[in-house]
Amino acid sequence: MTHARDNFLAWLRAAHAMEEQAITALSAQSRRIESYPDLKARIVSHLHETEQHAQTLKELLDHFAGAGSVSAIKDIAAKLTARAQGVGGMLTSDEVVKGAMAGYAFEHMEIASYRVLIAAADELDEIGAKAVFERILAEEVAMADWLGANLDTLTRIFLMRDERDLMAKR
Repeated sequence: MTHARDNFLAWLRAAHAMEEQAITALSAQSRRIESYPDLKARIVSHLHETEQHAQTLKELLDHFAGAGSVSAIKDIAAKLTARAQGVGGMLTSDEVVKGAMAGYAFEHMEIASYRVLIAAADELDEIGAKAVFERILAEEVAMADWLGANLDTLTRIFLMRDERDLMAKR
């Protein structure tokens, strides 16, 4: 089971880097949103969940691979990627819509990652880790569902605000 454990740890490290990337992206998004209070509130709420996810994954990594097992390079790369995406979004006239679309896609990437981790933890008989991943998965699914359910309304509000020359971008 050495290969299975190695894959499990690699996927766990990648999930931690992904959560760090999400923290950077959600933080930037929450600071920039002005005209969409429901979206801002949901993003801030999910940001708090995501900070907990990153901390929990770090603790699991320390448990399974020893302290200092989090890849600083991966975390820095993920944060830089999120910052670059944020800067790119600032240059678009439909930042809030593109941000919601990107968030929806990102949530599904996270969902896939946690499903892989759940299967790997189950295969390795890591029941405690599996339970953690299932809890995080439920929160990621809830955020994806919220974004999916609100993309239509968000788009319509954006279009209405844009037509009336109100602050629509963000």
